[in-house]
Amino acid sequence: MGAGFSRQYSSKVEKIGPAASKPPPGLADLPESCVALILSFLDPCDVCGLAVLSQRFRQASLADTVWESKLPPNYKILVKKLFAADGQHQTSGDQSTETSNFTKKEIYARLCLAHRFAGDTMEVWMKKNGGGICVAISWKGLKITGISDRRFKTVAYLQQIWWVEVEGKLELEFPAGTYGLFFRMQLGRTSKRLGRRVCNLDGVHGWNVKPVRFQLSTSNGQQATAHHYLKEPAAPGEWTHYHVGDFVVDHADACTPTKLNFSMTQIDCTHTKGGLCLDSVFVYPRKLGERI
Repeated sequence: MGAGFSRQYSSKVEKIGPAASKPPPGLADLPESCVALILSFLDPCDVCGLAVLSQRFRQASLADTVWESKLPPNYKILVKKLFAADGQHQTSGDQSTETSNFTKKEIYARLCLAHRFAGDTMEVWMKKNGGGICVAISWKGLKITGISDRRFKTVAYLQQIWWVEVEGKLELEFPAGTYGLFFRMQLGRTSKRLGRRVCNLDGVHGWNVKPVRFQLSTSNGQQATAHHYLKEPAAPGEWTHYHVGDFVVDHADACTPTKLNFSMTQIDCTHTKGGLCLDSVFVYPRKLGERI
């Protein structure tokens, strides 16, 4: 009986002793390499959120293996082109020298910033979630027929014309994926009055007679055509994105420049047209373009 009591007592001591105060293993006890592997499957925002859990998670969130998985496969080509456009690097024949001074996280963060080139008429940046590339082409980088004396500082304004022809081109190494091209325009001129945005539609005319024709072609033979009647904004200052079409970049083409030619025309001279503001042309990954 005494021996049995002794065994019972010893068992209780083991359960309430120092070993019982040690917390069970958790995420913080995972090896840093395992944490980095887990983070490589998460979105960048989730990686940054988990980095505050512990010192081990923070260190793992800085690993190149984590952020290389968020970069497009052709990121070295994009770095060479976009960083050089910012004057941050000297271009060279060896692409590896373009990234040697940066961690993969720094490269990712820099690619997500807007990089201007082509005489500050274009901006290129990487979408944070998904790695797709976005492009904005200012009206200053487009060939617009008949409005050389009617350009404003921020947008091109077509006051009154018989026909309109807008042409543009782009050459860039897009990562593999599907992209859409959009014209960003507005009928009427927006201004501020007494602190409120108002849209003056007095000069708008002629756009409801016949649709505007939009075209897109790529260097590998893809083509798209769309016809849109231009419409007045639903709210003052609201811009409309007119979808021209989509194009696909294969993995095999991601390392060579994709050349785009696009246009907008309304050349029916039976009536005048006017009151159109043209801001820019955008290229978005298709998933982002579907939400515009």
